[in-house]
Amino acid sequence: MLGMVAPPDDDMLAARTVSYAYGGSPAVTGVSLGARKGEIVAVTGPRGCGKTTLLACLAGQLVPDSGEVWFKGVPVHSLPPLGLERLRREHFGWIGTEPQLVPELTAWENAALALMLRGTGRRAAKSAACEWLDRLDVGECARARPAALLQSQRQRVALARALVAGPSVLFADEPTAPLHQADRGQVLRALTSAARSHGITVVLATHDQEVATLADHTVALLDGRRVGSDPSEAEGRAACSASA
Repeated sequence: MLGMVAPPDDDMLAARTVSYAYGGSPAVTGVSLGARKGEIVAVTGPRGCGKTTLLACLAGQLVPDSGEVWFKGVPVHSLPPLGLERLRREHFGWIGTEPQLVPELTAWENAALALMLRGTGRRAAKSAACEWLDRLDVGECARARPAALLQSQRQRVALARALVAGPSVLFADEPTAPLHQADRGQVLRALTSAARSHGITVVLATHDQEVATLADHTVALLDGRRVGSDPSEAEGRAACSASA
């Protein structure tokens, strides 16, 4: 085992043999992966295979029972709670299956929330939020509250909220699962094009193979373990081992 040696500089995010169990029941077992700046990595597999747990470990929401998670040379797995909180706030974005918008706030206020919590002035935060809402084709919804929006619109507002703070890595956990087929495609294309145009690394959990085709690399899970291999990923791991 390599142990506490940072991955190569071109890895924005890397996991080494990450394992996590809930009450003794393994959810993720020995999973490794790497993602470079601006890459989109799809984590695929059936429901209950460990995708959400893996993303939570990568995002610093869960501390792995064993293994390592690195972000730009920083050992995420050994950061103290305050360090993890700062990392998530300043560098990571998250979007899940449910938008979890604040019902009393308008779309632009929801999208601007992360910026305003950071101390950005209301005018600047509104400008940035509206810019992202426009990019995601929901600019006309800026003054509407969540209850007045379609589900696909609410999910785009949540995506704007995740992107407006300029994260280095966006974690997307089944973000299109509750949407209709046509809406799924639109939201995914909006997510991937926005990420690529801004050099944002995306780790996308999905059980939809069509969604996975938008990714640069695919990590397939089954019962918490990685199965199969992505040729380019395998090459990268071989190069990493050779340089260590």
